[in-house]
Amino acid sequence: MTNKQIIGALAMDLKRVALAQHSHSDDTANRFWQEVMNRKREILSLDLPKYLKNLYEQIEKNTDKDNLLMYSVVLQNYATKQI
Repeated sequence: MTNKQIIGALAMDLKRVALAQHSHSDDTANRFWQEVMNRKREILSLDLPKYLKNLYEQIEKNTDKDNLLMYSVVLQNYATKQI
């Protein structure tokens, strides 16, 4: 996968977690959260700006649906504008 695809996939998974949490679909939210955690290895190996790697660390600590949605937008914007 390219950097754009990896970051875009992470952004979509975060959005899915946030939307599932909002609709109280805990099983779905947990499944997509596992996908977010699986991307950790891929994200940390990419040559990205430090603020994005720091953002990923914040994602792990802050699983509130509103924050996850914000993180997904930041990542999606980076994927579409910077790469």
